[in-house]
Amino acid sequence: MDPCTIVTNVRSIFSLPDVVLRINDLIDSGEATNTELERIILSDPALTAKLLKFANSAYFGFSGKIETIMKAISIIGHKELRNLVIASSVTTTFKGIPPDLVDMDTFWNHSVTSGVTARLLASSVDSRERFFIAGLLHDVGRLILFSQFPKESAKVLNCMNLGEDAAIQEERKIFGFTHAQLGAELLKQWKLPSNIWKMVEYQFDPMKSEEYQLDTSTLCAAISIANYIQPCTNQPPNLETTLSDRTLKTWSYLGLSAEIVESVITVAKLQVIEVFNAIH
Repeated sequence: MDPCTIVTNVRSIFSLPDVVLRINDLIDSGEATNTELERIILSDPALTAKLLKFANSAYFGFSGKIETIMKAISIIGHKELRNLVIASSVTTTFKGIPPDLVDMDTFWNHSVTSGVTARLLASSVDSRERFFIAGLLHDVGRLILFSQFPKESAKVLNCMNLGEDAAIQEERKIFGFTHAQLGAELLKQWKLPSNIWKMVEYQFDPMKSEEYQLDTSTLCAAISIANYIQPCTNQPPNLETTLSDRTLKTWSYLGLSAEIVESVITVAKLQVIEVFNAIH
């Protein structure tokens, strides 16, 4: 049993909608025009509505209302557009996940929070749009495991009260790999760029990702911060609780202080609500 074989077997179940694949291929070709992209998007009314809602959210903070897909494409750019299209479609891609293993609203709320936080932490990085997608999709490997191996997944979840690291060790013991590796393989087969799926693959050990250490550390930090963000509450995060060694090393590597983290959380909370409502 290995990630490649599992993903190949479930690819027909967990596939992106045809409109997303067409947009992805067109942008990858390097020959996409705004008119062609607009035509494909407008062929899917639900996607059109989601994209316009997303473009007008606090996530972007544009001044003035964006009322047409053409204007959204012009302002956002092709790479960011690809990411928005994926984000707007991915929540409907994963259906039939056992509800006794995961509450999907909670799952996507955490995923969106991770994505928004990763993008905020990457504010000084070029093409930071990919950090949102990496954060949003960092846990999709778990959904594949929940779907295909519910009994084994229940054993892993029983270790969660001992901490994330204990659950990861249990995954390695049972499956021989982690949900991060499985999720990365899915994104790879979805033809997402390596600078996205590599972040997902090495999220538990950023320093092993030689080419993408900074990117992967940013994602790792974002996930740890997202764990503090409680939706619909105004309670200040308790950053004095025990942090894993991995988290401490990552924060140190990125130069994150408790003050910086708290300010990121404040901004993220505002964006998360709108983004979650836009794509859900």
